[in-house]
Amino acid sequence: MDSSRVTWRKSSFSGNGGADCVEVAVVPGDPTLAGHKADADEHYLVRDSKDPNGPKLTFTRSEWAAFVKGVKADEFDV
Repeated sequence: MDSSRVTWRKSSFSGNGGADCVEVAVVPGDPTLAGHKADADEHYLVRDSKDPNGPKLTFTRSEWAAFVKGVKADEFDV
């Protein structure tokens, strides 16, 4: 998949004019990204806004839902 044509979104909580944050995009499933996953019909991509050409994390819909649920439950607070 050519991620240069993907629409990336930043959090509304991003400060500094949107620098120093992560960006998220929702894209149709691509077997080359996560073909081994059962619900790979849609992917959530996450990248570092400071390195848009760098690595991207890929999540299926159910993985993303579990992550968001954990964030809302403060499971990642240190």
